[in-house]
Amino acid sequence: MSMLQNASPAESQAKPKRILLSGVFGPFGVDDDFGRKENIMELFHNQVTKAQGLASFRFHHRSFGLYFIAANLDADVAVLDFPSRSRFIAELRKGYDAVGISFITPNYVKAREMARLVRELSPGTEIILGGHGAAIEGVEELIPCDHVVKGEGIAWMRRYVGQNPADPIFHPALPSTEMQRIFGVPVPGPTASLLVPGVGCVNACNFCSTSHFFGKKYTAYLSTGKEIFDTCRRIADLRGTDAFFIMDENFLKDKERALELIAEMERHQRFFTFHVFSSCEAIVSFGIENMVKLGVSFCWIGFESKTDKTSFAKNNGIDPRDLVRQLRDFGISVLGSGILCMEHHTPENIQEDIDFMIGIEADTVQFMLFTPLPVTALYKRHKKMGLLRMDLPFEEWHGQKHLNWRHPAFPGDLPEQFLNGAFRKEYEINSSTIYRVVETAVRGYQTLSVLRDDSPIMQSRLETLRSRVLEYAVMLPVIRAHAVNDLERQRAQELDSKIQELIAPLGLKDIALRTAARAFARWWQLRVALKGDVLQPATIFTEFRLSERRKGRFPLPLVEVNPFVPQGIRGLDVAAMVPVSSD
Repeated sequence: MSMLQNASPAESQAKPKRILLSGVFGPFGVDDDFGRKENIMELFHNQVTKAQGLASFRFHHRSFGLYFIAANLDADVAVLDFPSRSRFIAELRKGYDAVGISFITPNYVKAREMARLVRELSPGTEIILGGHGAAIEGVEELIPCDHVVKGEGIAWMRRYVGQNPADPIFHPALPSTEMQRIFGVPVPGPTASLLVPGVGCVNACNFCSTSHFFGKKYTAYLSTGKEIFDTCRRIADLRGTDAFFIMDENFLKDKERALELIAEMERHQRFFTFHVFSSCEAIVSFGIENMVKLGVSFCWIGFESKTDKTSFAKNNGIDPRDLVRQLRDFGISVLGSGILCMEHHTPENIQEDIDFMIGIEADTVQFMLFTPLPVTALYKRHKKMGLLRMDLPFEEWHGQKHLNWRHPAFPGDLPEQFLNGAFRKEYEINSSTIYRVVETAVRGYQTLSVLRDDSPIMQSRLETLRSRVLEYAVMLPVIRAHAVNDLERQRAQELDSKIQELIAPLGLKDIALRTAARAFARWWQLRVALKGDVLQPATIFTEFRLSERRKGRFPLPLVEVNPFVPQGIRGLDVAAMVPVSSD
């Protein structure tokens, strides 16, 4: 039992535990003793827009869970995000009571090395393993540690420091991304804020590590639409943007909560916009018109496969292409997920699923290899059948190159060939994601204009789409200049003409912005040619001191390394803490 747990309440407040929570060290996306070049620290460029070259979306995302834990502990907590190995060592020398290491399965070797360093350099420090990597079977025997956190971490860490796990949850105000560039052009304005209403998903698809990690159930942090609205309002006021990326496996599943959120926005005349994850059945149940009112501008949907052999009940009876068409017609961009090398796939039939995913004509498509990860039902089944490739290092369990199970129809590098071919074909047929995002905004503007709904909420959504079209249209000359083929070049030209006719002709400001965008794209092209395509995320260090938190003072992150910002610049994004309750 820890010293804090043995101490009296007064002593506990006087001497809170000192805890370091860290993500794994970089560099990322390189072949070395600790990682692989395919496992880059960019979600979109890694597994969504990876084949689109200069047009790929280049975003970095923080280790969000660490900040949520830090903001909810009665302890002095430091969060070290994206450190180098030497930076992690330097922080260890400060002598923490405990070090929490968060990692995913492909970063197993990095987590093991970090634990070894803790034992060597700070032997009195307890080691806590967390994140999806903690689900690895027997991880406590593979990596030196004192504790392993499997599942929701806030309650576990509160027990660890002697705190009531049922204390109210506080939601930190965090950016959803640290960097946003397309063709090297910075996306203007503050990035969308992060919103985490809850964790887990009751659908529990057999391959989904997130659903299984959280026990195939949903744990709400924000239980009502009013709690979500109040949290959004406070974070929006702090960060200066009404846009939110909702990190929730299936946000629209709780229909009543989402409808209450719409009602709160209408009551207060404060209209936020949201990026969400949702299943097909939840979308159909909630209704696309309600999604427009809610302010959904982006929706990530798991279509997985065309065939009914996969038994995904969430897609039963739904025409994916028609659903995507309707969503895009109302200005909602769609990211559709598909899985390759499933059990029913052969080299003869896999192209049918690839063509299916291309044919839904989403704004972008994610292709992933069928990968049984620890704790999932798929993992357990493949283990029982003796199919798991335990000879394949965990660094390769990322779903973008090798299969980590023995598929009789896809030996050697055949999975990678089909995966890369799928991404390239999707790009060539449907054009770049940024082109499609502009097109979706135009389609939505046209639809809402025809509806002629004068209600304040729908007028707000119409104006948001108009602003989005004008903002995105700046990219069209860049798209034409770097088009994947003549088809995309023609599409971009026609869309540009349509926007100028439909909304507004070009002004001097538009011309200046387009000139600047083309200059950024040329610079980016040169940068990639000279320095390569890999970008390392900034190292971010944030201290959550209990004494300051009790006074209502919240931490400002220190950005220590950034490829686009001079070293030592502080406060790119406020990491303030916002109460969930409306009190």
